[in-house]
Order: sequence, then structure tokens, then C-alpha cells
Amino acid sequence: MADRTPPLAVPELRSLVAGGEIDTVVLAFPDMQGRLQGKRFAAPFFLGEVLDHGTEGCNYLLAVDTEMNTVDGYAMASWEKGYGDFALHPDTTTLRRVPWNAGTALLVADLAWSDGSPVPAAPRQILRRQSARLAEHGWTANVGTELEFIVFKDTYEQAWDRDYRGLTPANQYNIDYSVLGTGRIEPLLRRIRNEMAAAGLTVESAKGECNPGQHEIAFRYDEALTTCDQHSVYKTGAKEIAAQEGVSLTFMAKYNEREGNSCHIHLSLADADGGNVMAGEGPGGMSPVMRHFLAGQLAALRDFTLLYAPNINSYKRFQPGSFAPTAVAWGHDNRTCALRVVGRGRSLRFENRLPGGDVNPYLAVAGMIAAGLYGVEQELDLPEPCTGNAYTAGHAQVPTTLREAAELWETSPLAKAAFGDEVVDHYLNAARVELAAYEAAVTDWERRRSFERH
Repeated sequence: MADRTPPLAVPELRSLVAGGEIDTVVLAFPDMQGRLQGKRFAAPFFLGEVLDHGTEGCNYLLAVDTEMNTVDGYAMASWEKGYGDFALHPDTTTLRRVPWNAGTALLVADLAWSDGSPVPAAPRQILRRQSARLAEHGWTANVGTELEFIVFKDTYEQAWDRDYRGLTPANQYNIDYSVLGTGRIEPLLRRIRNEMAAAGLTVESAKGECNPGQHEIAFRYDEALTTCDQHSVYKTGAKEIAAQEGVSLTFMAKYNEREGNSCHIHLSLADADGGNVMAGEGPGGMSPVMRHFLAGQLAALRDFTLLYAPNINSYKRFQPGSFAPTAVAWGHDNRTCALRVVGRGRSLRFENRLPGGDVNPYLAVAGMIAAGLYGVEQELDLPEPCTGNAYTAGHAQVPTTLREAAELWETSPLAKAAFGDEVVDHYLNAARVELAAYEAAVTDWERRRSFERH
């Protein structure tokens, strides 16, 4: 396992608290949506009571819908079981300052039951389990996530009051790679970049995207769990900074009928010496391990789509000619494919283009590792790459709805073998809850088409 040196060490925290620079410590964990949930502690109390012993949180936090409503169908938590607690144990390797909140530090927690056993359905635990399987081969996954978002000049409260309609994007036209376009909101982008760097993330760049007001800030890759923790910190922090600046931003997969927000995930494998296990002498500079690992991605892509596209809205990204994939295909530097191989030698890796900005990174990366291990352990053969337009090349298709993805997940031998029945059932229920809520909703689209004409 890679060395995980924290951005802020515990002795430094004690010194900052003693000197009055830090007065608040946030202890949080990623929920099923990848959102950070937890508590803010008075810093002296945290150091004296919580750091070594942890704290508690209601176990309904992994058994609610997106709007935090209690719902039926979860084995781990229910009214019948009394909605008890699980324990939050601080992971001190995640300790960092939170520059956008004065006097604040943050840690990410692991969840455990009262007997000390881990909570299997917790996203961080799911990723830890797959990373441990990878470690049995002597490998570590290096991962980078590329989140896109759309910025609006409206505040979050104004957006709520307007029912999220008629919002004003920060840019009025396509600014993909435009320096002028990013310059229009550079004060916001600069603040996000600089304060994420001060929180211990390594910022690479910012660029404009296609949808009006759409942008991307990229960060350097890291070991899988570190990257996913940073992803959640960044996503939370970017929203908080936007709110402080009197604007709003959204990571939802498909805000409107134009380009959606993607979250392309890059993955490579490192050995104990830090060498790239995927690089080799085969076609395209790939090793046999990479060919098997990539073949596993293709074999599991449809079964694991629920991990990459977890919401109703996720599937509206998958449109031909949209730079979001529809085909279960791979190619060398081919953006029409779901899986794109990029880099060479030490930088050789593949990119999963299915996830949108709404993805839970812990679940998606766990799925990619599990799929790759299936390919390696079964020594699957990699088909020929797609060299043309994958949208029209006749490949198998990515699921087009959450219902289809949930049915594939439910009946998947690969999912049950990799994750176990408890995890499969837990996230199947989450999908069913979302489907039921959506099917009960009356939309603006229905009112516009039916109010007078039906």
C-alpha cells in the first residue's frame, strides 16, 4: 500500500489548536451518494475525546434517499431495528486544514459496528476491500477523477426559490479551452484552486467546457482511496466556496439538454517499486496484465453500470455524438468509446468515460478494480480496439436507464462474487427507491404536454 502522508499531522493539529488557529474539527464520512456527512466538534473536545475513541452517528445515514427521507428495504437499518448508531473512526491520514472555513480542520472517518466490525455497505469500506484484493497481487491502483461542473450567477437559495429554472449561467456560450471564457470567472476558479491546494490537494489546471458556464478543475492522481477522499473534499468545498461567493454550481450529470457533467476516471496499476504494471511490450505498449485488466472492464461494464451511473439523471448523458459513451468498446485515445487508453510507458493508463459528475467515486473505483481483477484472474482476451466512431460501430450498448442497470446488477454473478450479497442488495434497494420516487413524480414536461392538449 502506498504511503499516505497526511496534509496535516496530528502533532501539528494539537499545536494549532493550542495556539488558537484551529477551533473546529469536522469528522465526516462519504454516504451512498459520496456526500460528506458528519459532525463539527470543538477542537479541544475532539483531541481529548474523539481522536482516539471516535464518535457515533445514526445508521440511517446509509439507508435514506437523496433527500434524507427514511425508506424501506434496507437490511442494515430500519424502524423495526430502531435506527441505532454506528461508530465513526477518524482516519488520521486524511487530516487537513479547510481554508474556506476559518479555523477548521477535517478528517474522513471509517464506519464500524459496535463490535468493531466494518460496515460492509459503507462506500469507503467497499473500496478498501477491493484495494485489499488488488494488494494480494502486489499492486496498488493509482486513480485520477476529472469532475465537470456548471456555474450559475444565482445563489443556491435563489436557485431553490426559482425551482432551478431560468438560472443564469456564468458564461453565455461554449468556452471549451477558452482562456477568455475562464477569465470571466477566474476569481472563483482561482479561489477554488488555491484553497484546495492549501487543503493538501495537488491542483493541475482549470479549463472551460462546452455547456454555458461549464468548467473543470483537474487534480493530480493518487492512490485510489486518497483520490476518492480528495474528490469528496473538493466537491463539498467547491460548493461551499461558490456559496460564499454568491453563486452556485452543480455537478449533476445532465442539467439541461446540452452537454452533461462528466467525471472521467483514470486508472493505472503500480507495483511495490512504483513501476507501471500496465506498461509492456505488447500492442500499444500494453502489458498482458493491462490487456486482461481492460478486458475485465468490458466484460463487467454493463453489470457494473449502476456503480458508474447511480441516478435517474445519470442516463441522460448517454447520447450519441455527445462525448458521453453509449458503446461497450475500448480504443486508443478514442473519445467515442466507454474505455479510452491514453499515455505511454510510465503514464500508460485507461480512462472510464461512463461516470458523470454525480458519481460516488468510491463505488466507481471499486467497480473498476473488481472488473479488472476479474479479467486478470480469468485471463480474459482483449478484443481489437475500436478505431472509428464507436457510436455507430455496432458494439453492445451501455444501459440506457437506471431500471436496466439495476436489473443487470441484481442478476450479475460478477457483482455478487466481487462485492457479496449484502452490498449488492443494499445498492439495488437504493436504485429501487430512486425509481419509485421518479415514477411517482409529475414533471414539468408532462404538464407542458398534457395541461391543455390531452
